[in-house]
Amino acid sequence: MLRRRPDIRRAERQAAAATARIGVAQADLFPKVSLTGSIGLESLQLGSLPTGDARYWSIGPSIRWSIFSAGRIRNNIRVQEARQEQTLALYDRTVLGAFEETENALTGYGRELVRRQSLTEAVTSAGQAVSMSTELYRQGLTDFLSVIDAQRELYQNQDALALSEQSVAVDLVALYKALGGGWDESDGSPPPQESPSQKQ
Repeated sequence: MLRRRPDIRRAERQAAAATARIGVAQADLFPKVSLTGSIGLESLQLGSLPTGDARYWSIGPSIRWSIFSAGRIRNNIRVQEARQEQTLALYDRTVLGAFEETENALTGYGRELVRRQSLTEAVTSAGQAVSMSTELYRQGLTDFLSVIDAQRELYQNQDALALSEQSVAVDLVALYKALGGGWDESDGSPPPQESPSQKQ
């Protein structure tokens, strides 16, 4: 999936182009053979052009070999090899950076899912505490201050849960971005599924 990232695709294409340039530079060491030909009509008199005697053709090979510039060609090959090494190093750095970004996004997303689950349980427990303290107050077994404290704790946990929901969404977007844009159903890669314990 990381190969779909634009930065990795660009670095990969640059490395492939640098490798191809080495082959082009090495090809200059060998002679180039070509076969050329021509066909036409030629006559001193305009009336004899349609006849077969006016036709002519020629064909012949040509060879071109830069035998006296072999030093320059070899230097060019070395330059292209050095450029290829640079693009391969850039490709390695790009891939390692993508792995690091993806690992950070996965870690953040997973950590926030665990925190959201914990806050969901805390909200449930705080809601039960509010219900119990309210019932105890109605029966005259406690003062109203315990009801207020339970409600305050419930509201704080609800606020924290809302912020955690926002963080989960932001972390999921960061994960999609790190993976090159999410999942495409045509490639058979399923999106991440939350376990039932992670759902509210």
